[in-house]
Amino acid sequence: MDPAQESNSGTHANNVQGALQQLDLLVEKAEHYAQVKLIGSGTKDLSSPSRIKQEQPISSPTSHSFGDHRHRRTEKEEDEELLTETKHSSSGIQRFEASPWYVKGGEMRDYQIRGLNWMIQLHHNNINGILADEMGLGKTLQTISLLGYIKHCRHKHGPHMVIVPKSTLSNWMNEFARWVPSLRTVSLIGNQDERNQKIQEEILKKEWDVIVTSYEMCIKEKSVLKKFHYIYLIIDEAHRIKNEKSKLSEIVRDFRSQNRLLITGTPLQNNLHELWALLNFLMPDLFSSSEMFDDMFKTDNDHEESLVQRLHAVLKPFLLRRIKADVEKRLPPKKECKIYIGLSKMQRDLYTKILMKDIDVVNSVGNKVDRLRLLNILMQLRKCCNHPYLFDGLEPGPPFTTDHHLVDNCGKLMLLDKLLPKLKQQGSRVLLFCQMTRMMDILEDYCLWRGHEYFRLDGSTPHEERQISIDEYNRPGSTKFLFMLSTRAGGLGINLATADVVIIYDSDWNPQVDLQAMDRAHRIGQTKTVRVFRLITEHTVEERIIMRAEMKLKLDNLVIQQGRLVEQKSNQLQKGDVLDMIRHGANYIFRSKDSDFKDEDIDIILARGEQKTAEMNEKLAQLGESNLRSLKFDTADENGAPTSAYIFEGEDYREKQSRTSLLDGWIEPPKRERKANYAVDAYFREALRVSEPKAPKPPRPPKQPNVQDFQFFPPRLFELLDKEIYAFRKSINYKVPRNPDVGPDGERDRLEEQARIDEAEPLTEEELAEKEELLTQGFTNWSKRDFQQFIKANEKHGRDDLEAISVDVEGKTPDEVKRYARVFWTRCNELQDVDKHMAQVIRGEAKIQRRAAVKRALDLKMARYRAPFHQLRIQYGTNKGKNYVEEEDRFLICMLHKLGFDRDNVYDDLRLAVRLAPQFRFDWFLRSRTAMELQRRCSTLITLIEREICDLEDRTKQRSGAGANNLSLTPANSGPSNTSTVSNQKRKSTSAGGIGSDSTAEMSGNSKKKKVTA
Repeated sequence: MDPAQESNSGTHANNVQGALQQLDLLVEKAEHYAQVKLIGSGTKDLSSPSRIKQEQPISSPTSHSFGDHRHRRTEKEEDEELLTETKHSSSGIQRFEASPWYVKGGEMRDYQIRGLNWMIQLHHNNINGILADEMGLGKTLQTISLLGYIKHCRHKHGPHMVIVPKSTLSNWMNEFARWVPSLRTVSLIGNQDERNQKIQEEILKKEWDVIVTSYEMCIKEKSVLKKFHYIYLIIDEAHRIKNEKSKLSEIVRDFRSQNRLLITGTPLQNNLHELWALLNFLMPDLFSSSEMFDDMFKTDNDHEESLVQRLHAVLKPFLLRRIKADVEKRLPPKKECKIYIGLSKMQRDLYTKILMKDIDVVNSVGNKVDRLRLLNILMQLRKCCNHPYLFDGLEPGPPFTTDHHLVDNCGKLMLLDKLLPKLKQQGSRVLLFCQMTRMMDILEDYCLWRGHEYFRLDGSTPHEERQISIDEYNRPGSTKFLFMLSTRAGGLGINLATADVVIIYDSDWNPQVDLQAMDRAHRIGQTKTVRVFRLITEHTVEERIIMRAEMKLKLDNLVIQQGRLVEQKSNQLQKGDVLDMIRHGANYIFRSKDSDFKDEDIDIILARGEQKTAEMNEKLAQLGESNLRSLKFDTADENGAPTSAYIFEGEDYREKQSRTSLLDGWIEPPKRERKANYAVDAYFREALRVSEPKAPKPPRPPKQPNVQDFQFFPPRLFELLDKEIYAFRKSINYKVPRNPDVGPDGERDRLEEQARIDEAEPLTEEELAEKEELLTQGFTNWSKRDFQQFIKANEKHGRDDLEAISVDVEGKTPDEVKRYARVFWTRCNELQDVDKHMAQVIRGEAKIQRRAAVKRALDLKMARYRAPFHQLRIQYGTNKGKNYVEEEDRFLICMLHKLGFDRDNVYDDLRLAVRLAPQFRFDWFLRSRTAMELQRRCSTLITLIEREICDLEDRTKQRSGAGANNLSLTPANSGPSNTSTVSNQKRKSTSAGGIGSDSTAEMSGNSKKKKVTA
């Protein structure tokens, strides 16, 4: 073996071994949590297993501690144990075998009671967890029953906070009132005035047990919500915080709470990093590093099975997940049917135009195409599949009418126009999900035209209207046939189980989102079989989108939901994937001219859809994991021969393309249609090559030299050139045209211009020679590019730094630049855009002066301390803020001065220095700041330092007299007494007033020293 390869293989083996060792340590800690749950030990710390202390079990007087074998107790020990049991008998773990007595709205199901017992066990041992039951199994009820247990069995009246999506907030309030009415709840929602009134009258008075609010209100009212120390902090639809760098994730981590609970029906949507974000929120000490967590699960197939088992061991103590098929046997099934629809003629023409407009992109090879451009084409094609009226100017009008054209120009609406009456006749009620709100506007017009009673819910629907619409739709005897929802806003936590039909008008990229939409109807309380109709436009990008989503969902079921490993790259939409989607069906579209929609009976369409759905499911079942990971739809037929999505009617179009074109994936544009020419005169003129008679051209003016204002020719040259132009106009008898739109002033100017032409004389021999001489006296070798470089160099370095300017102006010697600069600053007012150029230079010089002032302030500040990283103090005044402590500010300023504040990318280097600093290794707030946030904080600190230096200079001038121009600053911290800074202060306990008083004392101490010296 080659030594280099042997070294690489050894390094890889070491990396794998290191990852396995780290995972073993994580599993050991997780097993310790499981042990705590098993033996009933408690801990006062909600996140760190290292702080768990063993307590005497309270469930049995004969219990043994973990690992203990035979042990004879003395009489004294037994008496102490009995006393302890008597003292703490009320705090033992309580298990429910039936629905708890405080749950009033009905009986909880057996698996819901088991979920409640699981959460009670977590609470008793101060362990946070994730309730991850599949959507529709009653996670809301289980959570409410837990809070009821804490109030009625543990005798703790809160406070608790529940953070939920805006669309489900009213439903949560209703569920609290229905199931555990003894819990006092308050909701924080509404506009600014309503929120302020509720905060003053209800929240701050603390006469409540549970506060329910939305993600948006949590961000807006964080200052109020931070005032309370919660027993439970609960987040519904917890994948909202799957990005640990989002604003909501940062804010909820700042809330103080004893326990945390996450609720989500899809704990793993895309990759394991999102799972780490949830676990980090629950247990930041155990799951501290995302990089380490990701590295643990990057390995080869040889270690796959062991990693799967260990991941299960890690998750087991913290996550409870049940699916409907396992626990809810009484729930009717869900049946999905994919209906394939053709394009209308207008849609086909529009689809072709979109492809033809970017045919160079469609036929591109390699990675030369911008991904954003591809995604834009994909979005336009999806809009075309939904409805052509989504493009401005295609709807006939004005006047705009709601008529048959609304249906006839869209294949999907033609199908809906057949499907909805049949469903209405069968007594079904429909949920219609759509991605685009503008498409919902068109669907609204259609429903009004056809007389379908409906409700609409999207992201802009006010909170009050949402709950009113949901309650009215679910009301017994409701006449509303259709509920129209946007997939993102209406797919979370809403209970619409009175509907039994779900129509997915256009599918989402993420199949989990569509599953959430379906489960609005397929949930507890549903008494009918739920039918799901997914509309797909045939031979378009939608087929590829659906295929990719189905394969991704199957991969999730095979891999992610089993706790196995998925590379993140398989979930990302690459440029090649987008291009493949765009190309799919393009040749078919180009070959066809008329509508593809077949006017068939709806039963025939549905039967064909069921057949195609079964075929796709059968193909998906044949796919191996390798196909799914690469998202390739190649399978084998019943004879074992390989088949592909490119094989159509027995012909492999990939081979055909390679034979007919050198470019892989070439899309042939439609043939050009030749139109007959009925212009007789133009035909004979073309045939006989006879041209039209042309008017005589006036004599051309003399060729003027190309003279630019930035070349600074002598002013006399421009006088001679103007004289030459006027003489030429006189020679051709040119008359200044009269403009009827101008007033008397314009007419006067015209007459003056005409007089100058009439009085003009040609240049004499002496003047011609003078002109030639003057043409040599300007900066003829300075181009526009040279001039722009000169202006930018002045902006960058200032007008006085000619040496630096000479370096930036390419191709010019320092003497040439200096000579040009002297003329420029003397005659710059002759330039046409002088104001623009001067503003550019002045703006740059102001930045230079600003940098010099900041450097001087930082130098003076640092000079006052022998050890600035330990001794530096900042006078905050009233600008302390609540997020940063002085230890962090001190490090930022000192490190910024050390790195050089005016250096390029200095704040990226500062961010790296923060992450490498050992004193901040557990400071999640500072380590998670971006370079832009650090820059804003440093700008604030620099302003405070400049103000401090200015005040010191003013005081020095007042003491030393008007003649003292220099500031003499002695080190402020010359002794050890000043070395005790605020390094031990807590983020919340430090007040601006305290720091201000310390700074004032320091200033007064320095003043006393100076007076004594004087």
